Amino acid sequence: MEEVKVTELRQNLPEYLAKVKRGQRVRVTSRGKVVAELTPPSASKEEVEAARTRLRGSVLKYDKPTEPVIDPGEWDVNK
Repeated sequence: MEEVKVTELRQNLPEYLAKVKRGQRVRVTSRGKVVAELTPPSASKEEVEAARTRLRGSVLKYDKPTEPVIDPGEWDVNK
């Protein structure tokens, strides 16, 4: 995580906001102590639910997850 002094942040705020917009986190320091952290916003409940809806049914479940899905003799790689 990048650290920036308050004075540097004031002088270059658009640059640091662009970094945060890209997903980076920035710690703001004053006299050597962290006074704030700039982070991208968390996803809203609606965005999380939309992602769940898109992913629903896309994960396969196997009764025996440590066993091969198909007979190893059927794999082209083994031929």
